[in-house]
Amino acid sequence: MKLDQQPSQVKAILLLSVAYLALAYLINDKYYQLILTIVPIWAMMGIAWNIFSGYSGLVSFGHAAFFGIGAYTVALAMIQWQLSPWLGIPLGTLAGVVAAVLVGYPTFRLRGVYFSLAMLAYPLTLLYVFEWLGYQEVTIPMKREDGPLYMQFQDQYAYIVVGILFLAISIYVASRIHSSRFGLSLTAIKQNEAAAEGAGIDSAWWKLKAIMVSGAIAAAAGGYYAVVLIVVTPPSVFGMLASAQAMIMALFGGVATLWGPVLGAVVLIPLSEILHAELGNQIHGIHGVVFGVAIIAMILYAPEGIFPRIRDAIVGRKGGVDAGDNRRVIHVPPVDETQTRPAVSPEVALKVSRLSRSFGGLKAVSDVSFDVYRGEVLGIIGPNGAGKTTLFNLLNGFITANEGSVQFLGKELVGLKPNQVCREGVGRTFQVVRPFPRLSVLQNVVVGAFVSQPDNDELAVSQARDALERVGMLEHANVVAGSLNSLELRLMELARVLAGRPKLLLMDETLAGLGAEEVETMLAVIRRLANEGQTIVIIEHTMQAMVRIADRFVVLDHGSVLAVGKPMEVTKDPLVIEAYLGKKWMDHAKH
Repeated sequence: MKLDQQPSQVKAILLLSVAYLALAYLINDKYYQLILTIVPIWAMMGIAWNIFSGYSGLVSFGHAAFFGIGAYTVALAMIQWQLSPWLGIPLGTLAGVVAAVLVGYPTFRLRGVYFSLAMLAYPLTLLYVFEWLGYQEVTIPMKREDGPLYMQFQDQYAYIVVGILFLAISIYVASRIHSSRFGLSLTAIKQNEAAAEGAGIDSAWWKLKAIMVSGAIAAAAGGYYAVVLIVVTPPSVFGMLASAQAMIMALFGGVATLWGPVLGAVVLIPLSEILHAELGNQIHGIHGVVFGVAIIAMILYAPEGIFPRIRDAIVGRKGGVDAGDNRRVIHVPPVDETQTRPAVSPEVALKVSRLSRSFGGLKAVSDVSFDVYRGEVLGIIGPNGAGKTTLFNLLNGFITANEGSVQFLGKELVGLKPNQVCREGVGRTFQVVRPFPRLSVLQNVVVGAFVSQPDNDELAVSQARDALERVGMLEHANVVAGSLNSLELRLMELARVLAGRPKLLLMDETLAGLGAEEVETMLAVIRRLANEGQTIVIIEHTMQAMVRIADRFVVLDHGSVLAVGKPMEVTKDPLVIEAYLGKKWMDHAKH
């Protein structure tokens, strides 16, 4: 697996650009030439929307805000300062980046439909603001003598060439995102943000970067739109249709793909414009009809878009990514029984002091204190509702403590976000497995490796392969994660954590839902990690398994520490037996 595939993408961009320009050269009709000029603009808008919403999963109804800002920047710069669009479009692009920061930073606090509605409010607000400012119709002045210097050409074909140039740059930028940790991180955030955060991905920062790039491309498209059409009005650039078309290009072509938005524009824009020219007098709003039919057809026949449908058909014939089956064999490296496990160090790795968390009147965790030593396997046990998972969420930042302290190697963790805690060297698995289901096993684990390799993608891939080998899943690296069974998902999630080279591993009910043989496989992996000196804190209900791997137990009951000690001591404690183990365990222990 390589994250960077630029040479092949550059060749594809050049080839398709030349093909498009060759086709345009053969067309002499002015109207069709105008259509061919507009197609790259809306392809850019589709790319802009896709870079943000397609990869991050945050649906934006407001990309017209960036489009309109770019258009008005170019037009007003030309009118006020006689600034050529050759400079005005870069200036508009910068304005789009600034607008994206101002829009994105406060709006990321919202989720789901609330985010989408908030994004919709921005272009509608700007529409009324620009009308109130008196910019109902802004016309770019003509420069007859120095036309090319002001991006004003006698030949319509020149506009097509410039449009394709801008589109090629946009596709190249998108390709750099698509085939890099940028795109992989955004995809991980889209599929499971909590898992991405737990793996060290700063979701807020990546989303902000995505909307900045997206705003820049949308503003550049708007700036060139103003140049081509000469007249700029608030409804044409800030209206709902601009945002809708950007979204439809990406959805129809294929979200989170490189070529999907381009394919969407190439198909839908000429179709809608030609039908508008032929039937516009009979069917008012034929553009909307075309886009509506396109969306319905996509939902019925290609929910993920046209491009993925075509790509999957081609890959299916050639033999592509392994979808997986239930007959895969997991080759866990055997535990070397002759190897002496390193002694547990007297140095405290994790110190939890008087940790408390309340939800309303319920104290889920109350005044919890314990130490974890380097190289130790510490088991957290207790009845259902004892606060074990809540404790883990407090330890790695998913929940903020009301009181108390969590110090890891002398560093205070309370108040840090999950991705920050992960970067300090604390990794975790989840009670309910959180895969990135549409990514391959290797891609899932590479996401976890980014935290320890912030600048080197090749080493991140190497560490991911090493982590998969440690858990016996390397042979299944190309399997799609959504096809894995319970044990494979558990092992893959563990590999994702290990790829980040954690100093402390938090494992939340790793054996849950596994059969007897699968439990033995997982225990072999955990014992191997312990023999390598890995510091582990594990929550588990299966006591027969826990006594085989844990050096000490911390017993929780009703959010408080009931007992701390060696397994043999704790399992004989009458209070622990009464609160958690029960009489059956007492009878089992006697035998």
